[in-house]
Amino acid sequence: MLKSRILALCLALTAPVAAFASDDDSDYARLTPEIKTQIRTTLTEQGYEVRKIKMDDGYFEAYALKDGTRFEVYLDKDLNIVKTKIDD
Repeated sequence: MLKSRILALCLALTAPVAAFASDDDSDYARLTPEIKTQIRTTLTEQGYEVRKIKMDDGYFEAYALKDGTRFEVYLDKDLNIVKTKIDD
């Protein structure tokens, strides 16, 4: 009886947390150290100096320098560059 009450209490306490989870949370969970390393390697081979990597609207977003210009480089889930823009 006590075990079932404790289990019910634990479930009740965790339910609100799950209700507030967003798609962004799952995106950030995919941004593992291994993926960051792959992104850095890919962009470094193309002449970028990567400063920061994060998730934005379902894409990996890297802030990087190339030839003295700051860029935002967006990559899809397969790490293909889908958009590059100058960072103002």
